[in-house]
Amino acid sequence: MLALMQATAARALLARVPELDAAQLTALIEAAGGEPARALEARSARAVELPAAARSFLAAPDAAGLAADLDWLAASGATILLCTDAGCPPLLRQSPAAPAALYVLGQVAVLSSPQLAMVGSRSPTAAGRATAREFAAWFARAGLTVTSGLAAGIDAPSHEGALQAQGLTVAVCGTGLDRVQPPEHAPLAARIAVRGALVSEYPPRTVPQREHFVRRNRIIAGLALGTLVLEAARQSGSLFTARLAAEAGREVFAIPGSIHSPLSRGPHRLLRDGAKLVEAAADVLAELNIPLMNEGLTEAAPATEERPVLDKEYEMLLDALGFEPATADTLVARTGLPGESVASMLLILELDGRVAALPGGRYGRTP
Repeated sequence: MLALMQATAARALLARVPELDAAQLTALIEAAGGEPARALEARSARAVELPAAARSFLAAPDAAGLAADLDWLAASGATILLCTDAGCPPLLRQSPAAPAALYVLGQVAVLSSPQLAMVGSRSPTAAGRATAREFAAWFARAGLTVTSGLAAGIDAPSHEGALQAQGLTVAVCGTGLDRVQPPEHAPLAARIAVRGALVSEYPPRTVPQREHFVRRNRIIAGLALGTLVLEAARQSGSLFTARLAAEAGREVFAIPGSIHSPLSRGPHRLLRDGAKLVEAAADVLAELNIPLMNEGLTEAAPATEERPVLDKEYEMLLDALGFEPATADTLVARTGLPGESVASMLLILELDGRVAALPGGRYGRTP
């Protein structure tokens, strides 16, 4: 038992070493004869070129921080996965700037399963959220693990779609795993820990910082066979994730949209740069050589119950709305219908799930 506690403490200390990457930790452990505990010894550290911050930490470890980490590991059941462990996902280990260690809540083995990253805007349209959820469900049914970042926007429905299909999903977090960001996603995070894994390179008690969320994108890209971008602005962080995926030699996919929508500019830019155009889940599965489980996977979304046929004026209103958001005043101008009629019709269509109210008094169609 004492030896186990000492081994766990050594791994916890190594996971906390600042500015340490996978190549450096691998060299450090190799210099210690393959034993993580001995990697903490001064002679092992002297044999490897390390960042100044890492060397300073190893010379004077934070005993109080280590004790708190060990308490959290015991209470949460989390696992520390070093880059030298047999269970370290091979795709991530092969990617540029691979992390030295990961904290994992959930099933470690899921990290080595075939994965597809799904990323996009933090402020997507209702149609974008529905598309993410439906595509994720199809990917999960085909045997792919859906990987995303647990953030607001496209991330959450991507995780939810995989879970609804009884599939696997991985959330790569930009904080310590003792907190959830955003906090309202705590129930979703708990479900992911049961049917997948929560992952972070940041130790417990690490608070949200913008640069951490940018940096964690390389892990999202590195874990996956490919990255699919849905609804992203031209300068979106999702495009950064896609670039990292391309640099790691992985596939990049993009779903196109309206030329009038700012959220289409990111995917369209990727398409111009050589990303694969996606109109249906089958497009991604074919490119990744994932066999279709059934004929239904050739469609972008699962079949739904047939809705009642709409009156002519409702059909005209939906046609005028098109596939990009518009205000009620715009729809009045396009259709010639009275304003009060358009307002009541939009309410009925919203209750029927055919349109969704959006910020700025706009309405958008749902798939």
